[in-house]
Amino acid sequence: MTTSPSEPGAPRTRNTHDDTYDLAVVGAGSAGLAGAVTAAGLGLSVALLDASAHAGGQFYRHPAPTLGAVRPEALHHDWSAFSDLRRRLAESSVTHLSGHHVWSTVPEADGTWTVHAVTGADGAAERPARVRARALLLATGAYERQLPFPGWTLPGVVGAGGAQAMLKSGLVLPGRRIVVAGSGPLLLAVASSLAAAGARVPAVVEAAGYLRYARSPRALLTNPRKAAEALVHGAALLRHRVRVLPGRAVTEVHGTDRVEAVTVSRLDGDWRPLPGTGRRIACDALAVGHGLVPQIELATAVGCATRPLPDGTLGLALDDLQETSVAGLWAAGETGGVGGAELARTEGEVAGIAIAARLRGRQGATGRTAGLRRRRDRMRAFADVMATAHAPGPGWTAWLDDDTDVCRCEEVPAGRVREAVADLGARDARTVKLLTRAGMGWCQGRMCGTAVACLAARDGAAEPPSERRPFAVPVSLAALAALEGTADTPHPEAP
Repeated sequence: MTTSPSEPGAPRTRNTHDDTYDLAVVGAGSAGLAGAVTAAGLGLSVALLDASAHAGGQFYRHPAPTLGAVRPEALHHDWSAFSDLRRRLAESSVTHLSGHHVWSTVPEADGTWTVHAVTGADGAAERPARVRARALLLATGAYERQLPFPGWTLPGVVGAGGAQAMLKSGLVLPGRRIVVAGSGPLLLAVASSLAAAGARVPAVVEAAGYLRYARSPRALLTNPRKAAEALVHGAALLRHRVRVLPGRAVTEVHGTDRVEAVTVSRLDGDWRPLPGTGRRIACDALAVGHGLVPQIELATAVGCATRPLPDGTLGLALDDLQETSVAGLWAAGETGGVGGAELARTEGEVAGIAIAARLRGRQGATGRTAGLRRRRDRMRAFADVMATAHAPGPGWTAWLDDDTDVCRCEEVPAGRVREAVADLGARDARTVKLLTRAGMGWCQGRMCGTAVACLAARDGAAEPPSERRPFAVPVSLAALAALEGTADTPHPEAP
């Protein structure tokens, strides 16, 4: 298959299978960019694949030039670091393949990797693309964790990260009076951004508490930039008169055609709502999220080992140079545990140096990365403290009545999941899925996976889902049928 490079999102291809990159990087966020430009700077040929039209990932989303944003950097923290990576990308030999939705990575018998993708906005072009490489770096980031509650399907309820993405990339707000709720440090950043953009934010509703950080003073003292970030966001919230309500959660949303108000309840130590503590707050939108989940489907599909994280999610098990348990496959950024853009950049750089050393047959990667690894370990320790502080308590399922939809795609209510557990003998999320279809929809369990696993666990202590999926993103049958004629995306030097 040959496709014109001038078409939006189209891969540059030719009818040959001889071109192989040294490195394919999946994901053009902070980790992927750092890994790609570092490896290219050390002489490797690099292909950088990303679903978005613009580099930057979820953290550095920015508006399209047609929107005429004068200062997009005003909506971002540490924009200068991203500007530097973007400049280095433009000056490098890296082949940046935007609009490429990677759905599978395949280890070949000769030790190389084949990366399969579909192209276009949301993969709608359905043109298959294939890249071959000697090594693979996964920097696929994370997605938002949602815990359902009555009314969460009403228009006006959006993810906390989704609200921030709307503002950063579209310069729009989900409403005029927006409650920000859930758990995790992202809430403070989202609330301060929304308030600065002109929204009225009545409250930030944090299910956990911030005093838990005090249990790990060493991690706080060795990461002063994190404390400084919190102070900046806190000062912004004070300036805009935004209340922060720790130890509480939105346990119900009210409205007919869209959000009109939310009920905020106090929680006990296990996140169970305390009777009689519910209070209504009027609003026309709710931005809610309970942390982030590492996006590791591409890695687990090929057998990469995982490790449990302090917040109940799974991350990839990585060695000191970011390599996974599968030889020739490295990972960086949120795939190993959520820790922020600076940690992701550091891990990407470590991986880029290690991959170049491996492919060039040279020793010394450990010595060259010593300082980077010390910085990474310090930030990773703080990330673990953060995950522990905001880990959901097992009692949150008490928010749900039996009519509350848990799986939005397949419209499976909590009552049907509970019936599968109590009456049909389900003991895990996979069995619940087979009995109820929860998790079989378009999002493939990304929205409901946590909730289904918790409801399936009789003691409330759910094991993180670790299913292997052959496809990391939805792929049409037409795209699969066209694979036989797919040509490799060529080297930059290829004619």
